[in-house]
Amino acid sequence: MNIYVLLKRTFDTEEKISVSDGRIEDEGAEYIINPYDEYAVEEAINQRDKHGGEVTVVTVGDEEAEKQLRTALAMGADQAVLINTEDDLEDGDQVTTTKILESYFNDKEPELILAGNVAIDEASGQVGPRLAERLGINYVTTITGLEIDGSTASIERDVEGDVEKAEADLPLLVTCQQGLNDPRYPSLPGIMKAKKKPLDELELDDLDLDEEDVEAKTETIDIFLPPEKEAGRILEGDIDEQVSELVSLLKDEAKVL
Repeated sequence: MNIYVLLKRTFDTEEKISVSDGRIEDEGAEYIINPYDEYAVEEAINQRDKHGGEVTVVTVGDEEAEKQLRTALAMGADQAVLINTEDDLEDGDQVTTTKILESYFNDKEPELILAGNVAIDEASGQVGPRLAERLGINYVTTITGLEIDGSTASIERDVEGDVEKAEADLPLLVTCQQGLNDPRYPSLPGIMKAKKKPLDELELDDLDLDEEDVEAKTETIDIFLPPEKEAGRILEGDIDEQVSELVSLLKDEAKVL
């Protein structure tokens, strides 16, 4: 089975993030595999172990993303591809990424493509479905269960706290949600093996693309951190007094009533 994983390098939201002049300060940011993409990597490995084949992890970014690709290889992926846009693109968006990936998959025959449900930096959830549409294959989002029998996939997906069951034919693209599996930690032997696994690097020229072909359709006007939360307030008095004060605060201060 030809299995591919779409992986994104994102900053770690649990670390302190600094923003200056509407841009994230890279020097102070810690970068990781997008956490939802870890579910995709783990599921790809599980499906390969059940059905055979190879797992290829693909990312669009700069040379720094090699670290995250090596981590995916250490988890158990077979090979990785870095589509390096550092010298060709200054800015991009979901349309840019989709167009690049579409060109990459033009001469491939994927049976299963997995991606994270969303990326924690932008959380658009657009790249997976956009790519499936461009490739003309089936897709199902926010999956929490996947079983493949022949050319048919039985899927469970998260729908507002409930579970929806569906079936789809391969080739298929799915986006992965928390609850699908428990991503493994790279073992020391896995880390050592990852150093010898193939990691190919491509550029836009290799995909017969020019910068104009992948021009962003959106523009980021500003990036800023949310305001710091104010300290909570304890309401005093009996229940009637507390309710009265709460209503007054919601109406006069919060202005939500």
